[in-house]
Amino acid sequence: MDNSTVEAVNRLTARWAARGSAQSAGTAEGTVFTAAGLWPLLALLADGADGPARSELEQALGIPADAAAEAARELLTALDGVRGLRAATGVWARRDLPLEAAWADRLPAGTRSALTGDEDADRKALDAWAAERTGGLVEQMPVEVGPHVDLVLASALALHLTWEKPFSERQVRPPHGPWNGRHLRGLAVTHAFPERIRVARGACGPVTLLSVPGAPGAHGADVHLLLGEPGAAPGEVLATGIAEVTGALASSTASELPDGAAGPGLSLRTVDSTGPDPVVRIATVAFDIRAEHDLLLHCELFGLTSAAARPGHFPGISAVPLAVGSARQSAVARFHAEGFEAAAVTAVGMFRGAARTPSHRVRQAEFEVDRPFGFLAVDRESGLVLFAGWVTDPDTLA
Repeated sequence: MDNSTVEAVNRLTARWAARGSAQSAGTAEGTVFTAAGLWPLLALLADGADGPARSELEQALGIPADAAAEAARELLTALDGVRGLRAATGVWARRDLPLEAAWADRLPAGTRSALTGDEDADRKALDAWAAERTGGLVEQMPVEVGPHVDLVLASALALHLTWEKPFSERQVRPPHGPWNGRHLRGLAVTHAFPERIRVARGACGPVTLLSVPGAPGAHGADVHLLLGEPGAAPGEVLATGIAEVTGALASSTASELPDGAAGPGLSLRTVDSTGPDPVVRIATVAFDIRAEHDLLLHCELFGLTSAAARPGHFPGISAVPLAVGSARQSAVARFHAEGFEAAAVTAVGMFRGAARTPSHRVRQAEFEVDRPFGFLAVDRESGLVLFAGWVTDPDTLA
């Protein structure tokens, strides 16, 4: 994966996460999102845009529009090569909408399909594509359909990880904090890898990060749980985590920290043990999150202000004046004893005319997650953040 593209996508992820920085941990809602699923679509739009829309999309992308289509193709190919990850792009156009040959030729292979204008038929086809590309995790394409829709650009990402070492499941009832008294689906595991727990310091103060690896080997992905101080803003916790996992922010591993309260949720001590290896005990909670994002609510973040304001900014796509009328993402993430699943479908709809609005002394680390926290799913080889999210409502046991 090209480093400049990875850095550009991660910057968009960080900016998206920062949108929630004004919310406290007590008021934020659980969410999951992927800039890696949106970025290729913005790149395809930039490739066919001109004027202010092209400039705004370039700023959101972080690369020149001239290089965007090729970068999108390379990114999608690389994503599809990550173990456990499926990536797909689709483009649907009305048969009477002429597409510029140069733009169409730069689309990823196998992406072209037709819109009939029949709302029921198009809805079934688009929903079937979303469900098939995500293994049923996302069952509907997040876009309007009907005679007024001329062009749809969509991407799908689906990640399925099996833990290298599964968690055991148990009922937990936090004695304090926002989950006090709730019967939660707790997860626990003990292993000997203290370097998987780190503490980094960001704008919100210290953040404890736990790396939960998927199956071993190259081209895989890991999940990182992020716990900040009580009341830390979700956006700032996520921003600190993104900076740490991408190498932009230094951190200290559990083996480098002194005994005592070493970070949020993390305590360290030296104990008697029958073996020479350090011990790491992890206690967290299972979660299942779904989120819907209307990207046009933050047009300036995604470079869509001019594109959604009026038609005529995309002569490189079609001679027919087009405007972005909708841009949405549906995402889901599940963290459980055996592994992690996440999927997202992102869709942009374009319209003609006006746009719609004891024999050894060893270190022992204990890390307990008992309040809202963040998570990141990261490609192990490139450092690309695939999914990011915030957990406020973990799974409960009946």
